[in-house]
Amino acid sequence: MLTRDEIQIYSQQIKLNEIGLSGQMALKKARVLCIGAGGLGSSLLLYLTAAGVGTIGIIDDDIIEPSNLHRQVLYQHAQIGRPKAEMAKQQLNKLNPTIRILAYSERLSIKNAENLFNEYDIIADCSDNFDTRYLINDTSFLMNKPYVFAAVSQFGGQCAIFLAKNSACFRCLFPAVPSLNCFSSCEESGVLGVIPGMFGIIQATEIMKWILKIADTLPHYLFTIDALTMKFQRLHISKNQDCPLCNKL
Repeated sequence: MLTRDEIQIYSQQIKLNEIGLSGQMALKKARVLCIGAGGLGSSLLLYLTAAGVGTIGIIDDDIIEPSNLHRQVLYQHAQIGRPKAEMAKQQLNKLNPTIRILAYSERLSIKNAENLFNEYDIIADCSDNFDTRYLINDTSFLMNKPYVFAAVSQFGGQCAIFLAKNSACFRCLFPAVPSLNCFSSCEESGVLGVIPGMFGIIQATEIMKWILKIADTLPHYLFTIDALTMKFQRLHISKNQDCPLCNKL
C-alpha cells in the first residue's frame, strides 16, 4: 500500500485518470534496470526516481570526468573521479529516500547480464556503444524482457522500445554497426548538453507508460529528433526476415 507521505508526494500524478492510486502502486512495485549512468541515464534516473518507481538498478563501471558535467546532470564537480553508479545512487537517495536504489559498479557482460536482467521487469538501454546494445538486445530477447533504447550524438537522437518476441528487435533495425556520424558516441562526435536529457526523459516516459499499461508506446517505431531543425519523426520498424533472433520464432 501507499503511505500517507507517498500519496502526498505523488499527488499530482495520482490525480491523472490514467494513473490514480492503482497506477502509483504499479510504479512502486516496478523494477527497472538502467544500463549506463551517463547523459541519458542521468535524466532518466532522476525522473523515474521522482515518479516513485520502487526499485531501480544502475550498472556502470565508469567514473565521473570533468567533460561529463555539461550533460550528466546527476553529478557535481566535487564528485569527479568517483564511480558513477555509486554517486548516482547517493544523489537519487537524497531525491527520494522511499525507493530502493541498487548500484553495480561493473560493466555489463555476457557473464552477468542474465542474472541482472532476471531481477528486473524492464531494461533501460542508456549505453553508448554497439557491443553493449547488441548484448542488451540479445539477452532481453531470449529472456522475453522489454527494453527501451536511445542513442544521441551532436544535435539529435533516437528512441525505441523493443518488446522481445512481440516486436522487431534492435538487430532487425541495425543488422550491422552503422558507420554514420549520427551513431558515433558523444565522446567521438560531441553533443549539445540538452540532447541526452531530452532522450533520457523520453525513455523514462516510455518506461512509465509500459509499467502503467497506458497509451501507445513505441514498439513498432523509431522516434527521432533533429534539434537543429526541430524536426520530429516516427519511423515504422518491421521485423527483419534475415534477423538471426526473430527468425528463430
